[in-house]
Amino acid sequence: MAVTIKDIAKKVGKSVTTVSRALSGYNDVSSETRKQVLQAAEELGYEPNITARQLQKRRTDTIGLILPPVTPRISDPFFCEFLSGIAEQSSQNGLDLLVSTHPSSEDEIEVYLKFIRSRKVDGFIIIRTQRKDRRIDLLREHDYPFVAFGRVDGDNNFPLIDEDSEYGMEQVVNHLIELGHTHLAFIAEPTHLTKSFLRLRGFCKTLEMRGLPIDNELIIEGGFRQQSGRLMGERLLNADNPPTAIVACNDLLALGAMSVARKQGLEIGQDISITGFDDIVLAENAHPPLTTIHQPAQKIGTLIHQMLVRVINGENLEEKQIILQPELVVRQSTGPARR
Repeated sequence: MAVTIKDIAKKVGKSVTTVSRALSGYNDVSSETRKQVLQAAEELGYEPNITARQLQKRRTDTIGLILPPVTPRISDPFFCEFLSGIAEQSSQNGLDLLVSTHPSSEDEIEVYLKFIRSRKVDGFIIIRTQRKDRRIDLLREHDYPFVAFGRVDGDNNFPLIDEDSEYGMEQVVNHLIELGHTHLAFIAEPTHLTKSFLRLRGFCKTLEMRGLPIDNELIIEGGFRQQSGRLMGERLLNADNPPTAIVACNDLLALGAMSVARKQGLEIGQDISITGFDDIVLAENAHPPLTTIHQPAQKIGTLIHQMLVRVINGENLEEKQIILQPELVVRQSTGPARR
């Protein structure tokens, strides 16, 4: 038969109310009484009724991450590291992490509304922010706790963590220009996503600052994965005046472009320079190792989770928007321009 709070109260000679408040961590219970209650609970093998406690707190002790229709796959190394940071923090804090998907045919906003109305989760983590993001507009309208990984156009007065994509691309372009490259191409993710738009803007702004022309024929927008990098890389390398360097919006796109270059007999880092962004594990182990921008994916996931817990608890945030400064990692996929 399950041990109850009444059993603990009888053992320690305290009221049921006092025992309940001691177990719940209320500060109006003395440390000596709390110690007695906790010791008795352990000796009796007391297991708290989690459901009842959640109802009392009006909490689910669950945070939600709804994957967008065009979603990062679990096989995406950056997303895996990011998710592991969130999952580890959830475990340490005794919270559940609900990762949900929905059919691409189902309206994304309706999915969020279902979660909001049912109070399935205490708060959301928003990923792949869009320049005009209806999810963020909806959550702000309903005053529902969330933290975003990324920014939007216009008002960013909400809890977020992001990396400075423009600064990251500035480092990449300056590195290539210093190697003598003046004919640069850019492989973009879909530019309705804020991070892709900012990376492209950083690429273009740095070319302008260094007095180099922007060739729109060498700026191609595609998908997220290696296959897209292969297709766009092939298009660029087969152009009448191919670039001497290809700047990719993420590492997987860069790896796809590298595979095309190798097939065409080009020596990467000598005949053509290629760069990425994210510094996934595959980047360092590529052939040759990939020059890229380092982002601490697991740390970002950890920071976002910690921030969301504070938002859910109604705590004041010392920093509501945290913009991390990425770091250029130079490897063998870039070298001096040959022409």
